[in-house]
Amino acid sequence: MSDRLTQLQDTVNQQAEHFCNAIGIIQQTSYPSKFLNFDRMGSQTPIRTNTQEDYAQLFAQLISRCAKDIDTLIESLPNEDSSTELQHQSLRRLEIENQESAKRLDDIVQSGELLLEKIQIALEDIAQAQLEMHVSSINRFNLF
Repeated sequence: MSDRLTQLQDTVNQQAEHFCNAIGIIQQTSYPSKFLNFDRMGSQTPIRTNTQEDYAQLFAQLISRCAKDIDTLIESLPNEDSSTELQHQSLRRLEIENQESAKRLDDIVQSGELLLEKIQIALEDIAQAQLEMHVSSINRFNLF
């Protein structure tokens, strides 16, 4: 996946999207308000349906869950004081592991090269033996 800052940015973007969608639903389902000293005819009674209440509940849950996720991600970020020293220790540990892995890889490559050399010698011996058998069979055929 991605690092914690990217996850945090994605979650903040998701939260903004939830807010925008909630505002869009509010605008879509709202009713006109009456202003003082403004004469305009229109319906002043709100129409509440179950779907509007469902949207309110849904967006409340999405927004609160997303806020909890943001808090969790922020708390999981390393603090500023110890991050430099921890990074140096982590880099040193990774460097040692890298050197050990490189040594193991060199050992494996050397043993592989030795095995390859033995196989090539065995194949040469087999090819030489086949050639000698072929030559001796031709010589026998020519004798008759």
